[in-house]
Amino acid sequence: MESSLFPARWWHAVEQGRIQCDLCPRDCKLSEGQRGACFVRQNVSGGMVLTTYGRSSGFCIDPIEKKPLNHFYPGSSVLSFGTAGCNLMCKFCQNWDISKSRDMDRLLDQASPDGIARSAEEWNCRSVAFTYNDPVIFAEYAMDVADACHARGIKTVAVTAGYIQPEARREFFAKMDATNVDLKAFTDDFYYRLAVAHLQPVLDTLRYIKHETDTWLEITTLIIPGQNDSTEEIAAMSNWIAQELGPDVPLHFSAFHPDYKMADIPATPITTLERARAIALSAGMHNVYTGNVHDTSGGSTYCPACKALLIARDWYVIGAYRLTEDGHCPDCGAQIAGHFEKFSRVFGNRRVPIALHSGKDRE
Repeated sequence: MESSLFPARWWHAVEQGRIQCDLCPRDCKLSEGQRGACFVRQNVSGGMVLTTYGRSSGFCIDPIEKKPLNHFYPGSSVLSFGTAGCNLMCKFCQNWDISKSRDMDRLLDQASPDGIARSAEEWNCRSVAFTYNDPVIFAEYAMDVADACHARGIKTVAVTAGYIQPEARREFFAKMDATNVDLKAFTDDFYYRLAVAHLQPVLDTLRYIKHETDTWLEITTLIIPGQNDSTEEIAAMSNWIAQELGPDVPLHFSAFHPDYKMADIPATPITTLERARAIALSAGMHNVYTGNVHDTSGGSTYCPACKALLIARDWYVIGAYRLTEDGHCPDCGAQIAGHFEKFSRVFGNRRVPIALHSGKDRE
């Protein structure tokens, strides 16, 4: 079978040639030739196939802070890629040209799992990120890439909405060293109206990652004016995270920009993000950040014990780094939650598109 029609996992037969996908809570039931809501998982001859295995919408080298991950080897570079499709239907999608794509011909970059791992090694990337669209829907491909990366000492990162069933969730996150989960809001009404999904499966995923895996967890919420920006909702979410996941989980409040089917909604004011950050800090969260705006204070890392500035960031550029090699505050000795190592050269604010195995030397 060609690489673009890869035998998929997590499905079972139902009746009269139909099959049910068991990957995510949508439980899509598919007749012959039908594709799931994600568009990339299809019933072919009574079995499930993944149509995007080995195919990508492009490869870029990014700073790890763009994922965003602020406590996972800060300043390092990450090889990022995605495929096409998504299992959510967010009206506010900021990557809609990729996640909502139904054009498989746009997936021009073909790469084997080992080819991706070798490229990450050649470009001195600390990790590989599955991003741009949700890696849950290309889980088989992402997991095989993760195995190839781990064989070369390269870490793996999943940027996901966390909309996944328990069995697949267990196998998928066993391969991931870090993840940023997009907690889109803290009401089921928001999920249903604007993403055609439900909140509870995401909360279940967050609990599972934090308490049942070794995967480093950070959370991002895109704050949309008039939709999920009330003081009450932000407080409820912050309190839930602090109590259920712990105060050390980094929480990112990111600015919405008008796009896709919500182009009539204004961009998020920086004052809203500052208010959200203050609410979360008041709820006891230790590491709260603002994103998609120029806010050096909201982008920097502080010691939760003595409040000393530890990592100064301007957008994605690190201007000062004071953590010890093993992640302690140099002033009071407090351990900062995360994954850290000896800090050397910063990758910086660049975004470098690459063609795999182009032979070009890294700068």
